[in-house]
Amino acid sequence: MSQVLKSKLVSMLEAVYPALDCDFLAERLLTTMGLRPDQPPPPAHQSHWSESDVVLITYADTVQQGEEKPLATLHQFLNRHFSDSVSAVHILPFFPYSSDDGFSVMDYLAVNESHGGWEDIEAIAQDFKLMADLVVNHMSARSRWFENFRKRIDPGKDYFFEGNPGDDLSAVVRPRTSPVLTPVQTDDGERYVWCTFSEDQVDLNFANPQVLIEFAAIIRYYLERGVVIFRLDAVAFLWKEPGTSCIHLQQTHELIKILRLLMEHHSPDAVVITETNVPNRENLTYFGNANEAHAIYNFSLPPLLINTLVTGDCKHLKTWLMSMPPAQMGTTYLNFIASHDGIGMRPTDGLLTEEERQRFINTMNSFGGKVSYRRTPDGRDQPYEVNIALYDALKGTAGNGADHWQLQRFMCAHTVMLALEGIPAFYIHSLLATENDTARVEHTSRLRSINRSQWQLGDLERELDNPLSHHSKVCHELKRLIAIRRGQAAFHPNATQFTLHLGLKLFGFWRQSMRRDQSIFCIHNISDEIQQVALSDINLIGTDHWFDLISGMPIENLSGSITLKPYQSVWLSNRK
Repeated sequence: MSQVLKSKLVSMLEAVYPALDCDFLAERLLTTMGLRPDQPPPPAHQSHWSESDVVLITYADTVQQGEEKPLATLHQFLNRHFSDSVSAVHILPFFPYSSDDGFSVMDYLAVNESHGGWEDIEAIAQDFKLMADLVVNHMSARSRWFENFRKRIDPGKDYFFEGNPGDDLSAVVRPRTSPVLTPVQTDDGERYVWCTFSEDQVDLNFANPQVLIEFAAIIRYYLERGVVIFRLDAVAFLWKEPGTSCIHLQQTHELIKILRLLMEHHSPDAVVITETNVPNRENLTYFGNANEAHAIYNFSLPPLLINTLVTGDCKHLKTWLMSMPPAQMGTTYLNFIASHDGIGMRPTDGLLTEEERQRFINTMNSFGGKVSYRRTPDGRDQPYEVNIALYDALKGTAGNGADHWQLQRFMCAHTVMLALEGIPAFYIHSLLATENDTARVEHTSRLRSINRSQWQLGDLERELDNPLSHHSKVCHELKRLIAIRRGQAAFHPNATQFTLHLGLKLFGFWRQSMRRDQSIFCIHNISDEIQQVALSDINLIGTDHWFDLISGMPIENLSGSITLKPYQSVWLSNRK
């Protein structure tokens, strides 16, 4: 009997654990996942997406109603408003947790009872592709595993990464300003545990293969409850070695390959998405050779697109887009502008100058934003992310402040995102145009709370039913644009894309369907001034009939020009 799967797994494991019996380890992993050594592989370079795919990102308790469990309320709300717009729902960590709004997990196999139960998760998975977090880098200091670490018993005794104050940590890349090592008292004395993010989030020790086996069991459990898309949270920091940067190490990439191999052999439609808030070139490495992430978060898009719209200059956005390699078949980008976290500044490394970054930060501060910092290896504190609601981030321009173009600027940003190569992902507060929640920041003392509002269902429904409300205007127009996008073959996540050169006030690119039977020229006025577009500059084929998908207006004179109002977009297509 051929054992291709087992042989492939053993080879991968040997790259991570050269001193171990990897044949035995492979057997344990396959048994844990319920796989046979000869399990057939899924089709190579298979795409799990199309132009109809749109992701919605939300916390389990973003929408609430009285005593009803928030997951049940969320499910009803999604079905009522987004069943025709959204194909996948990413529910941010819904497990019992001790901090960081869910990312300090206490029990991977339980649903936070204040949110609901597994039956609520499974019900949502019946109506949408379900995306969930695999919080793989760290676990709560209040978890059972960590309590067992303190007691020096299993399971947990050797599950957490330990360091030594004498270790060479000078090159370690940090996303925070807190110390990387935290002293803890255990039953056999003081030990120093590694905490990449906070002292309540203790890093797991994947050098112990038992931790990998535990996560194989967790993955299988999620798959059997309807999760099909796995977001590997903070995965870049997974493997640690003192004396190195402790980020993007080769063992980390190998472990991603192993997790993907196990997932897709169990469920051929399973998708791995890596969350790596790092500079663009580093982020791209997580595609591997189309054998690591199926999709990567397009982390440079949010700061560059927002910067473009508040400066009225698309130079950096255009330069970046021209440098982005087309994703191989079977891989794609996850495009987003806002998330539960802030606007990452590290992804602008090498893309914006220090002066431009500071101007961006100053502009966001003037619109009510806050700044979170990280500590560099040389001890300096550098801006890590800007914490702000996207609707407020686009309320004006750099230098001139707030103006009356906020809604149009906000819509322009999403029209760009919807047309780009990749899968669009909307944070729920962007679909709802929620503003800065300064009261929540004061209540929690956490800057990220500014963009983690919670709505009472009745209040939200009244806003969405009110045609004069900006919440209603944004939600209805975004749903209309999504509906248009979902019908265009040229917007397939892997369809051809080329950047257009239309000056600094017009950001444009061309998409062509994989069958080459549809072209769409996506042109966006990213300024607060009227712009003219000479149609001869974009070379529309004279034998085709062209029209704007967004407005429905036909293009009658191909030798003429079109006028774009401030922040107006057109999708010029040769096919309905």
